[in-house]
Amino acid sequence: MNRRLFLKNGSAFTLGGAILAPLGLKANNLELNEINRNKKAKNIIMLVSDGMSSGALNMADLYLRRTLGKGSNWLSYYEQKKVSRGLMDMGSANSMITDSAAASSSWGSGFRVKNGALNISPDGQELKPIWKKFKEAGKKAGCVTTVPITHATPAGFLANSKSRNSQEDIAEKYLENDYDVLMGGGLKYFDAGLRKDKKDILKAYSDKNYQVIKTKQALRNVDLSKKVLGVFAEDALPYTLDRNSDQNLQTVSPTLAEMTLKAIDLMKSHDKGFVLQVEAGRVDWAAHANDIGGLLYDQVAFDEALGVAMRFAEQDQNTLVIYCTDHGNANPGLLYGKEADKNFDNIANFKRTNDSLLNSFKPDVTENELKDQFKSNQNLELNDEEVKKIIAYYKGLSPDEDGTYNYKKLPFATLSQIQKSKTSVGWIGTEHSADYVEIAMFGPGSEQHIPFIKNTDLHYFMLKAAEIQNK
Repeated sequence: MNRRLFLKNGSAFTLGGAILAPLGLKANNLELNEINRNKKAKNIIMLVSDGMSSGALNMADLYLRRTLGKGSNWLSYYEQKKVSRGLMDMGSANSMITDSAAASSSWGSGFRVKNGALNISPDGQELKPIWKKFKEAGKKAGCVTTVPITHATPAGFLANSKSRNSQEDIAEKYLENDYDVLMGGGLKYFDAGLRKDKKDILKAYSDKNYQVIKTKQALRNVDLSKKVLGVFAEDALPYTLDRNSDQNLQTVSPTLAEMTLKAIDLMKSHDKGFVLQVEAGRVDWAAHANDIGGLLYDQVAFDEALGVAMRFAEQDQNTLVIYCTDHGNANPGLLYGKEADKNFDNIANFKRTNDSLLNSFKPDVTENELKDQFKSNQNLELNDEEVKKIIAYYKGLSPDEDGTYNYKKLPFATLSQIQKSKTSVGWIGTEHSADYVEIAMFGPGSEQHIPFIKNTDLHYFMLKAAEIQNK
């Protein structure tokens, strides 16, 4: 196909009636733009740091600069003018504030859907997921994540469902579409002993020639000629901070970067190319819990996965890399104060997340035990009043805290307010926010990226970049 003619006669890269143009790259990135111009993207890798507010991006960069002397990949690509950069409006069909299902479905279907739905239009029609379109065009397709592989963000590229919560059903739908690489958590939605209906979905995948793997070692040893289902935890994979402090978790649980690298290896030799979505899902979960250790270290883990994708794309020269977030969440930020630098630097001493600590305490926990745990695991000195506030939740003396993924009603928000004076990190709440989100691109098609787009535009952008017909 003549790509120049294709772009001229089609609506390729025409978003909202405007022809896409480079974003401030003329003076510094002309060579890169000329390399990419009118070149088809054989492969697409889209990386999503779920629930990453701009403050999370900023703090991860500051953390890396202050601990390693080198900033994040995300922002270094901005500094080097290696990527195009813009903002994206992520509203859903029924709210300015999206959830992850509607956010991913906007990219996955090209339409805005209601929060909670996966590629189901507001009037109930099924909308074909984008990775299915690429599969039908002959490409390999996959997703990797740090939360259940059946969770909202990967599902938005792979399946249809009236409810994002129907994860057992979603596990079966993936198999129907024969996707090539599926990695993350969510064993409980596949294993007969853990599923409510007792169906053995793991066997169903094995019967269709999938390698079913459950450990990091098995991931290292996969047969690159076969499809892979990797489920490395019953629910989500451990937070990066907790994994880094636990030798057993390091043995069993792969990092997002390791999963990303292996997913690329599994698909890169396919003559028609591949598409891959990579999600740091626990960034969002940590934001819901106002858990700075969980958030910061998982954002850094995402940044490492981004580096893996970009290194491949730079060598390959036929791969479009897109990286972004799907919505803000709790809008954390480093707050001004005389001790702000010192307080923030102490997060480098954290060994365990708030999630890990709060889940470890029992109703009979004593004040001294709680003080000792925070001192040894987060280098934080809690006073008597602060300790009493936390213990009250375990004694049934305080009202339960709500919040997404806070199934045990633990005092996440209470703890974050206590930590605020000790880390200088503040939060506006525990839920999603209506941010216009960061989006950046590298590779074929990126020269057509404009500074501001609507979420649904990205669906058509990817199809056009790869010259895949929308059907």
